[in-house]
Amino acid sequence: MTVPNFETTIGLEVHIELKTQSKAMSPAPAEYGAQPNQKTNVIDWGYPGVLPQANQGALEYGMMAATALHASVTRDLHWDRKNYFYPDNPKAYQITQQETPIGREGWLEIEVDGEKKRVGITELHVEEDAGKNTHGTDGYSYVDLNRQGTPLIEIVGAPDLHSPEEAYAYLEALREAIQFTGISDVKMQEGSMRVDANISIRPVGSDQYGTKVELKNLNSFNYVRKGLAFEEERQAKIYLAGGTVRQQTRRYDEATGGTILMREKETADDYRYFPEPDLAPIKVSDEWVDEVAQRLPKSAPERRAHYVGTLGLEPYDAKVLTQTLAMSDFFDATVAAGANPKRAANYLMGDVNAYLNEKQVDLEDTQLTPAHLAAMINLIEDGTISTKMAKRVFTAITEGKDPIAFVEEKGLKQLSDPKDLQPIIDQVLDANEQSVIDFHGGKDRAVGYLIGQIMKVTHGNANPSVVNQLLMTALQARKPE
Repeated sequence: MTVPNFETTIGLEVHIELKTQSKAMSPAPAEYGAQPNQKTNVIDWGYPGVLPQANQGALEYGMMAATALHASVTRDLHWDRKNYFYPDNPKAYQITQQETPIGREGWLEIEVDGEKKRVGITELHVEEDAGKNTHGTDGYSYVDLNRQGTPLIEIVGAPDLHSPEEAYAYLEALREAIQFTGISDVKMQEGSMRVDANISIRPVGSDQYGTKVELKNLNSFNYVRKGLAFEEERQAKIYLAGGTVRQQTRRYDEATGGTILMREKETADDYRYFPEPDLAPIKVSDEWVDEVAQRLPKSAPERRAHYVGTLGLEPYDAKVLTQTLAMSDFFDATVAAGANPKRAANYLMGDVNAYLNEKQVDLEDTQLTPAHLAAMINLIEDGTISTKMAKRVFTAITEGKDPIAFVEEKGLKQLSDPKDLQPIIDQVLDANEQSVIDFHGGKDRAVGYLIGQIMKVTHGNANPSVVNQLLMTALQARKPE
């Protein structure tokens, strides 16, 4: 909650790793989860005499991000060196776009407590990531350079946010917008989305911003919200006590819920930026920008509008289906394969999500396919299988089996033809004359008993709706005189 008598100003800097096959300036693979230092080459290690080569795919992903965030794409680019020494950066500099960012002046719309607001994005630039420095419990520190050189986009938000809740909403909107470009999986737990937050407070009515404090490397949206709320109160207490807030870099401490000083804040001069001498400038043509923009998938809002307006889904269902690009794409492909949209949505939100949670896997890492799910749904729709049988069929398609072949192999087809069912119903009624008498005596439970007997004879394969219709007609025909 915003502190009384003070106005909060927040700007977020978000680093997002790009899903290119190779790194930003070297041919080493850009993969997550490998053994330390196995996905590197001499460029990543900063060997003398090696030269970088800019990844065209990373630059195009930057254009896609800029377009998705309503930013203008810069036409004349050059790379810059950002100089700093740290153990996980063997070159002692980072290649970035300080002077000519790939995108400028974008925006995102957020909604907090029912009120919509447009938040500015100052710039986006493509750069390379540093490695990972880990401090072990054995007293040693370890450097893993697998991440060194991984392409990033840094998205610098305008100072338009005025509460931790707005910051949280902005991050959710940003993650959705980037995820639906397909350029990143934006998984904070894997470090592919990282947040730095700048926050200052000032007395209400003041035209001067307060001193800015940076919260570094926040690894969950909830920690961003909690860290900012703590900083609001900490800075307010300092001002109210007559003190001065110092420009610092701090980190959020999960154990205490507070922030801890890391260092006094650097300025841009400390990084000694200058144009990268080993990479030529880049001219971005209008045709190149248009061609890259054509590759952008439909955004989440566009998809939700289509699901509700064209496919007739409920707004809640549309929102759930667009929580991830993979889920939305899977749904689209399932409907394209001929599945009923509502039933497809129900299966994805229900059985499929339950399966993913149980197995702790992502949809794209399973053997499920839209074609198999659509075929199973059509088997339900045309009465070939019941929803009860569909549970066995669903298990089969999670194992990559064809649903039609599985139903044939296991004999799961429903008996729906009256010519096949009528003799069975007559047989059951002949064997249960007392139940017929009970039915005509007003005992409704007799119907349930008779249906149970029919299902027993058919091993559960009889179509319940057809059975019920034929049974009621047969019972009426046997009305005692």
